[in-house]
Amino acid sequence: MLIHKSWTRCVNDYGLDPSRLRAPNIVTSDILREHQEQIEEFMLVARVGMEQLYKRVSGLDYVLLLTDAKGIAVDYIGNEARSRELKQAGLYLGAEWSEQSAGTCGVGTCLVEQTALTCHQGDHFDPTHIPLTCSAAPLFDPEGKFLAVLDMSALTSPMSKESQHLALHLTVMYAQMIEDANFLRHFDDRWILRLGTAWGLVEVSGEIMLAFDDEGVVVGANTGARQLFGRRDGLAGNEPVGRLVCELFNLSADELWRLVRANGSGDRSVVARDSNKMFYASVAVPRRRKPAPLANAAPAGGQLLEHTSYPILDRLAGDDKAMRRLLDQAKRLLNRKLNILIHGETGTGKEVIAKALHESSARAGKPFVAVNCGAIPESLIESELFGYTAGSFTGGRSKGMKGLILQSDGGTLFLDEIGDMPLHLQTRLLRVLSEKEVLPLGADKPVALDLTVIAASHRDLRNLINAGSFREDLYYRLCGTTLHLPSLRDRTDKRYLIEKVLAEEAELLNIEAGISSEAMLQMLCFGWPGNIRQLRNVLRFALAVSDGNIIMPSDLPQEFGDQFVQQGGGPAVAAEPVAVPVEGRTSEECDMEQLLTALMRNKWNVTKAADELGFCRATLYRYMKKYGIVPPNLR
Repeated sequence: MLIHKSWTRCVNDYGLDPSRLRAPNIVTSDILREHQEQIEEFMLVARVGMEQLYKRVSGLDYVLLLTDAKGIAVDYIGNEARSRELKQAGLYLGAEWSEQSAGTCGVGTCLVEQTALTCHQGDHFDPTHIPLTCSAAPLFDPEGKFLAVLDMSALTSPMSKESQHLALHLTVMYAQMIEDANFLRHFDDRWILRLGTAWGLVEVSGEIMLAFDDEGVVVGANTGARQLFGRRDGLAGNEPVGRLVCELFNLSADELWRLVRANGSGDRSVVARDSNKMFYASVAVPRRRKPAPLANAAPAGGQLLEHTSYPILDRLAGDDKAMRRLLDQAKRLLNRKLNILIHGETGTGKEVIAKALHESSARAGKPFVAVNCGAIPESLIESELFGYTAGSFTGGRSKGMKGLILQSDGGTLFLDEIGDMPLHLQTRLLRVLSEKEVLPLGADKPVALDLTVIAASHRDLRNLINAGSFREDLYYRLCGTTLHLPSLRDRTDKRYLIEKVLAEEAELLNIEAGISSEAMLQMLCFGWPGNIRQLRNVLRFALAVSDGNIIMPSDLPQEFGDQFVQQGGGPAVAAEPVAVPVEGRTSEECDMEQLLTALMRNKWNVTKAADELGFCRATLYRYMKKYGIVPPNLR
């Protein structure tokens, strides 16, 4: 029916001739760039999903296209060895696939009908495209507006259209994953209610998602939610946006609060009020700003939330004592008029904690401006920081520029790698901090500002002071207090961090991912010279190369396996054992990191490790079985 309607449009509305061969229309690079810029942020999300899909179909000679709402292919993944054939067929970057241009086709017909379909061989209006098979699915933005099309095509295929059922299913599935990932990115400052029919999967892949604000009012709904409440593709219905969550479900404010507190346990079932359908539910807290926990009961006006906790900060650590002390200290400093210096090795997450401090403070609604003092060329850093007036120097903007310091007025200025700031600019920054005003280049009068600075460095600024490359008076202006971030190798919550970062990376791909006990063992034993930044890159790599959703040792970079070496013909041991403190452990307690440390320190001699931990051998073997730990020489 869809194909028949499209042919009718091609003849009656567009005046196309089904017997005429037409070469594909490939737009110019300038036009392509214009189309790409209009959905640039969405393309970054979509690319991740496309790469995951292509891993599963590349061996079948499929090509993936992402087109915008006008049918221009703004992204493409295909076999570069066949790029000439693909370009001739229009399965290429910059190709226009609207019905007006290409006739009945997967993308063009999907653009009009805004529903998933397969256009197979003879279904195509243009005879040029008869050899092709194309499966396409629509993509909507977080407000429900038609945004793009994901298309999976092949130059050749079996005659039967039924052969493309799996291709269509995969296209629809990954289109939904991309759309939901974009939904989560767009509403990362809101609470997200996930609903699904599978209890075990709702935490990571809810079929229905609603974003709501601090008052419990729905501000966004994904495609599944719009379908549930009778609105899809712009059709009128019981629009969920603008209504209270509790109005949509048989759910009180107290019960919504319990969903947040449930954290994956307890009764999480809810019933949609209009359709009477039952779902399992999960609530995710905001990731980008200060989230407020749900109150136990809603006031008459519908207010559900009050600002009493700091989950953004709390999620930065597990049970590591040093990090917990740091975070407790940070919470007390959030809204003080105090500049903060963060010290830690490269990759420990200095900017992450700076953002968390900002988003958990009363300044959360104001700008967070990050400046890497070591990345801006010395010739530009002064104008970038302080700004300049019109005509200040040749090559500057005709209307001048507002500097980064002034842009952070009322919010937070994050100065990363402050130790790399040139001395003459340190003097100017000192004046800004002391006078609370900034003088742009070329200006006659300073501009007053409300400035809070968080500075960071992996270098010891005291050593720089002694070397004469950093001003001591600026150091004391910046150092209202110092937060010392521990390196990843010194943290006792590595397992928590691995699982947390894995969940974040899997959420971006909208997949459920896990890690095998052997892979976890290798990661816990690793020295992590690049800290959390390296951890994120390793997990991103592992998810990209993994054949499934469980990361295995073979999915990790080679150095993770190489850390286990044979010593003197004996069992394999970790080349660099990770020291994990065991103080505070009772005789009946032992966590995975403590057990691994004892085993590696004793070269996997179970008797010696048990003596060190104060266990009998049977107890130690029981813990090894519990944590899935196998000696390297037996793997």
